[in-house]
Amino acid sequence: MFMWVTLLGGLALFLYGLDLLTSALKVISGERLKSILATLTSNRFTAVLAGMFVTSIIQSSSVTTVLVVGFISAGLMELTQAIGVIMGAEIGTTVTAQIIAFKVTKAALALVAAGFTIRFVAKRERLRQFGTMLFGLGLVFYGMNVMSDATEPLRDYPPFIEAAQHLDSAVLAILLSAIFTAIIQSSSATTVLIIVLAGQGLITLDQAIPLVFGANIGTCVTALLAAIGKPREAVRAALVHILFNTLGVMLWFGFIGQLAWLVSQMSSETTRQIAHAHTVFNVTNTCVFIWFTHPLARLVTWLVPDRPEVVPQPALPKYLDTILMQTPSLAMDSVRRELGHLGEITVTMVRGAMTGAIHGTKLELDELAQMDDDVDALHGEIVTYLGQLSQQTLSDKESSRLHDYLLIANYFESVGDLVSVNVVPTGHARRHAKLVVSPETEDHLQAIHHKVCWALELAVQALTDEDATLASQVADAKAAVNGLVEEAEKHLSRRLTATAPNRLVAYRTESELMEYLKRVYYFAKRIARLAALNGKEVHHDESSEPNTNAVQADAPAPS
Repeated sequence: MFMWVTLLGGLALFLYGLDLLTSALKVISGERLKSILATLTSNRFTAVLAGMFVTSIIQSSSVTTVLVVGFISAGLMELTQAIGVIMGAEIGTTVTAQIIAFKVTKAALALVAAGFTIRFVAKRERLRQFGTMLFGLGLVFYGMNVMSDATEPLRDYPPFIEAAQHLDSAVLAILLSAIFTAIIQSSSATTVLIIVLAGQGLITLDQAIPLVFGANIGTCVTALLAAIGKPREAVRAALVHILFNTLGVMLWFGFIGQLAWLVSQMSSETTRQIAHAHTVFNVTNTCVFIWFTHPLARLVTWLVPDRPEVVPQPALPKYLDTILMQTPSLAMDSVRRELGHLGEITVTMVRGAMTGAIHGTKLELDELAQMDDDVDALHGEIVTYLGQLSQQTLSDKESSRLHDYLLIANYFESVGDLVSVNVVPTGHARRHAKLVVSPETEDHLQAIHHKVCWALELAVQALTDEDATLASQVADAKAAVNGLVEEAEKHLSRRLTATAPNRLVAYRTESELMEYLKRVYYFAKRIARLAALNGKEVHHDESSEPNTNAVQADAPAPS
């Protein structure tokens, strides 16, 4: 019992250390991982390199595949790109076994001590994450030491010796290893345990290789679980992971003896031979199946066909995915895209606001007000997601972006409220008073409305594309908006003397509509300014604008 408890304790230390190592590496290299996956997936060969490099950094093919599922769900990656990344991830995960096989575990406690000291002493967040990385790596090595010490008595333990003899059945070995890996959700941990058992002389190379095969199949369960409830493309990516590893095992199943002979020529140590077998297995599979990415894509599309198209509800988030929180920089990108989605709904509201206020029926005005429910719902989803994301370890840049995105979400929500709480009641008041806006007045209001809608649309595009140049155009439109407002105010002043019925009520209604449009432009300008701060460079400094009089669209009036 003590032996099994020690073995499980060592495995727990290993998994915890691997989790710390992975988390720290993702924080340190999050932006780099994002750019790598964005730029190196243009074709299947560079996609393999991207998957291999990213997985060699974060040390988990499961995490990489789960991220790929998240990317597909968020519309950031196509299935054919994902196939190459998944194949490369299987190569990248062999790095763990290669490192362990070098017998560097004697440095375990030194790494734990060094990592803990850096975490405790360092003030800079990046340096603290580096300490966490060393601490996690030390726990990985120490956990392996504990497992090695725990398994040593098994050499003379008759029940285990008898059980090991049954591992001569390759099918049974693959099955047991796949189940064990599916439970602990780490092929690296299973492979390390296999290396530990082989290092103690408890299993042979011929027995170890099928166990390695099973670990590669079992690790697919993580991605499959992550795909539950996701779009069909994401489910297909998880299925590709399963097919790739399963077909790879079938490819090698009849050549286990030949693979054992090959790796025995590469090294005389059993532990290194197992690490080499793991590497040769995955590299060869990738070299074979890389030429069949399109047939694989067609096969999984046939196995997981598209559902009948359903019109999506605007209130539901399109891009937010909790999986992406594992890498905050990627989660931030999904928030930015979701803010663009929120902005599109808000623009639709603003586009219908003027026509609804001047000519809309009661039904049309009610429908316009109901659109604010969608804005409020999506705003709530984004704020909740950002709240959860704030609990992750963020860099200073990511913390700043999170704050900016909260402000942008609030600005869009304020625009929606402005239409539903102010413009719609003004439209109802116009109906009850039976007011008719003159064609000349409508032309002035529509000119302002057109310019404001243009500014809001451009602000949304600047945010989505992270384009500071577009953002500066929104801010630079201030003079044009103010000019249109001034012309409209002069026209309304002249209209006060007109002999039309309810002239004073009409003047008040028309002035209110103009004021609401000025406030929409104010929010568009604030959104654009924050988009510029998160873009490549800032082209416009709002703080340098001169103070202006009350007719300028410079700040929102109170509701």
